[in-house]
Amino acid sequence: MQPDFRTPLKRAIGLGSAKEGTGHFMWQRITAIALALCGLYLIGLLFGIAGAEYPIARAIVADPLNAMILIAFLVAAFWHAKLGLQVIIEDYVHTPLLGGIAHLANIFVCALAAIAGVLAIVRIALGS
Repeated sequence: MQPDFRTPLKRAIGLGSAKEGTGHFMWQRITAIALALCGLYLIGLLFGIAGAEYPIARAIVADPLNAMILIAFLVAAFWHAKLGLQVIIEDYVHTPLLGGIAHLANIFVCALAAIAGVLAIVRIALGS
């Protein structure tokens, strides 16, 4: 039998690990790597667009590969932001009602901003 290393208070309350910390940690790292890779590509793309006329810049953004990388960058950026803000809210907001409102605001703002960005890129890519 394995020894129980929990404190008597922890045993009495029944609280333990939520078993979600590793997944959260991994997704933060995965989105950070995606942001670094897409960001390097997009920096090169921005230097290529610098000084170009509007129709040329729009055509470059409308290229399917560039549009996909832009969309991947936006999704990774807002997902990474949502995860980071979630940790900040969990660590520093101690009122349950305020924490719940902050979590909901975090989810909605990040989701709406990501959707708006993706729709803008799709609109440019489709020429609308």
